[in-house]
Amino acid sequence: MARTQSLYRCTECGWTSIKWVGRCGECQAWGTVEDTTAAATSSRGTAPVAVAGTRVARPITEARGTAVQRWNTGIGEFDRVLGGGIVPGAAVLLSGEPGVGKSTLLLEVASRAAATGKRVLYVSAEESVDQVRLRAERTNAMHDQLYLASEVDLGVILGQIDQVQPDLVIADSVQTISSSTIDGIAGGTSQVREVASTLIRVAKERGLPVLIVGHVTKDGTIAGPRLLEHLVDVVCHFEGDRQTALRFVRALKNRFGPTDEVGCFDMAGDGIHEVPDPSGLFMSRNGTPVSGTCVTVALEGRRALPVEVQALVVPSSAPQPRRVVNGVDASRVAMLLAVLERRAGLKLSDADVYVSTVGGMKLTEPGADLAIALALASAARDRPYPHTLAAVGEISLAGEIRPATGAKQRASEASRLGFTTVLGAEAEHLREALRVAFSLTQSVRERELDRAF
Repeated sequence: MARTQSLYRCTECGWTSIKWVGRCGECQAWGTVEDTTAAATSSRGTAPVAVAGTRVARPITEARGTAVQRWNTGIGEFDRVLGGGIVPGAAVLLSGEPGVGKSTLLLEVASRAAATGKRVLYVSAEESVDQVRLRAERTNAMHDQLYLASEVDLGVILGQIDQVQPDLVIADSVQTISSSTIDGIAGGTSQVREVASTLIRVAKERGLPVLIVGHVTKDGTIAGPRLLEHLVDVVCHFEGDRQTALRFVRALKNRFGPTDEVGCFDMAGDGIHEVPDPSGLFMSRNGTPVSGTCVTVALEGRRALPVEVQALVVPSSAPQPRRVVNGVDASRVAMLLAVLERRAGLKLSDADVYVSTVGGMKLTEPGADLAIALALASAARDRPYPHTLAAVGEISLAGEIRPATGAKQRASEASRLGFTTVLGAEAEHLREALRVAFSLTQSVRERELDRAF
């Protein structure tokens, strides 16, 4: 008979210890080491089991592949992120910060699915049925095929699935549902693992798609064990700034489609609306060129978005001039200021510098370096660029301009939006890019003088 011993195992990485510790010795995660009873493995190991029938392994060329049958949710931007629609039997995890609009989006998905004749079960463990109905009335998501349940017990939820026989299940959220067969409070590692495993098993056995809402921690990662992300088929992250109405849905994992798609949504009082063409959301609508502005074309997944960068340079008498940024990386701006002063001869060390993006867009890619540098130079010299100029490129410490990823896609989008000049790696150096940009400004002024006389 095998001798049993008590072991402590990390739920994140599987590291084991003979005594309990608060922090995993392998992945350094806190509070993930749990007590488990393991049987000592015998010297013979696991006995082999005879395999027969259809379970016998065969060459991959003899396996018959079946095409994935998707059904549309009725929300084009959400279908784009999912890879074309929801796959039957798929488990989709949607995470995001509190108040970003996860429940509103999934309620809209449930309403669109119910409108096509599908029976939808929306299980809310955080709100009552009446509260969900009030939100549904506000967003016009009322339909007879949409069933609501407010349950926190996993067994009752499974009973609701057996009784309703839905075509789609939405669980909001996995951290607030618990199973009576597992010790621990709701949201604990063991409970989250059991709830997610059971819902995913039901989805696979019945071909029933399940959409699961997941909470995030203070650093933005999905709460609970890492196993949760491995179990599901699709992991989507819902993000956005609370000061703006724009929301993005990104696919972090997708077994049935690409992971570089981004869906754009607009949060309004009557619900959430998709934004198929967000090209004008991040640009000002000033008809007259203003100094200190330059447009770049950023890539969000596969989508190219024009973003206007604004800069303001003000003389300062303080011993340490201010550097204030919004929507861009502060360390990146500091580096560009140093390159402009050392490689382009533009003195900015004695001035207050302010850099911001329009519409709350966050630029984190290095392809926006050239637009930021041009905006700073325009603000320092008080010379505006024409509206037909866009800039895309990465700037090195030597002042060289490197090509950004997806240059052809960015140039095509800029041309579609009416930008006739796209400065990039062909300028080779920052000095040359500044010369070309300011020459365009001079030609614009000459044409204005010609029209005046």
